[in-house]
Amino acid sequence: MGVVTRQLELQTRDENDVVDVTKDLQWAVKDSGLKNGIATIFVPGSTAAVTAMEYEPGLVRDFPRMLERIASRDIPYEHQKAWHDDNGRSHVKASLVGPSLSVPFVDGRLTLGTWQQIVLVELDVRPRTRKVLVQMIGE
Repeated sequence: MGVVTRQLELQTRDENDVVDVTKDLQWAVKDSGLKNGIATIFVPGSTAAVTAMEYEPGLVRDFPRMLERIASRDIPYEHQKAWHDDNGRSHVKASLVGPSLSVPFVDGRLTLGTWQQIVLVELDVRPRTRKVLVQMIGE
């Protein structure tokens, strides 16, 4: 049994940027030398999230629109009253989607469905440099 941790770094463009990180994560799993186990993907920070989805143009547009309906920019947020940083909605959205995802891997490959990719979703109101950690536990 072993534990291997890798880190990706990427630059997001703006709020609602959806970035496919599947290939980089798959490479990290293969490079780990582990054959079977579980990979936990985690984004540090409170205004970004990680999830799995079909990474195609329609869903890449639909997903942020869905989050906007839940946590609209047009309603007041107590966070903004305290910090005056205009990203209260970003924190709410990130908390809803979540900062991590666990995916089993078998024979050195993530066990994703045919149309399933892992994405980082930028929810802050400005471009950011993001780190994505992947920690693999297995044999």
